[in-house]
Amino acid sequence: MWTVCMPGWVSVVAAGALILYGTIDVAYFARMMYTVAKARYFKKKVCILDTTKVNCWCLLNDVDTLLYHMNNARYLRELDFARADFYERTGLFLNIKAAGGALAQAASTIRYRRYLKPFTRFTITSKVIYWDEKTLFMEHEFIGPGGFVHAVAVCRQRIIDTSASAIVELLLQLHCSGTCHPPIEKMPPELELWVQSNELSSAKLRGASAPKLAPEPKPLDCGETLPTPASE
Repeated sequence: MWTVCMPGWVSVVAAGALILYGTIDVAYFARMMYTVAKARYFKKKVCILDTTKVNCWCLLNDVDTLLYHMNNARYLRELDFARADFYERTGLFLNIKAAGGALAQAASTIRYRRYLKPFTRFTITSKVIYWDEKTLFMEHEFIGPGGFVHAVAVCRQRIIDTSASAIVELLLQLHCSGTCHPPIEKMPPELELWVQSNELSSAKLRGASAPKLAPEPKPLDCGETLPTPASE
């Protein structure tokens, strides 16, 4: 029978690695540091109104229990890296921190159109679609081979302790001079409906009275006529 003898320090390192991987998502933090460093030091700075791209792969640790396609939760995880790349390249995060503010995700929604198979290379695009005094709205697309959009996500980034509008205006002056971008003056209709649904949900959780919709008219029975309004 063979006996394997290992030095004591090897056992300590192995035990430490097991504890580390068992309590911390090492791959996530390592990839996040790599993404931030690459965007900050090796990628070109862009305008806040530009669309950024991040290339990704669907690997075996991304698939669901059926081992056939990318797990739905992984899409939102991948957005963390796409947003980090966008924040660094536009200077959004650093300018918010310099103003004494912070950034937090307040809401997100995603629509899946077609699944991503294992070992598929895809691209995540990120762009700002609207902002107000407190919030920055971003849209992300998961684009697979052939240019097909596999999923679309919208995220609501809450800017804390500073003005989102002031930060965006500052970035427009710093990094967008000489570029031609149409101004974003109106909230897209689909985004407006999503914001309204969030407000209804918030009112429900606070116990406040939500705005009531107008009741639908009662269908007429056979032979029944509409009532004639009384004359003034």
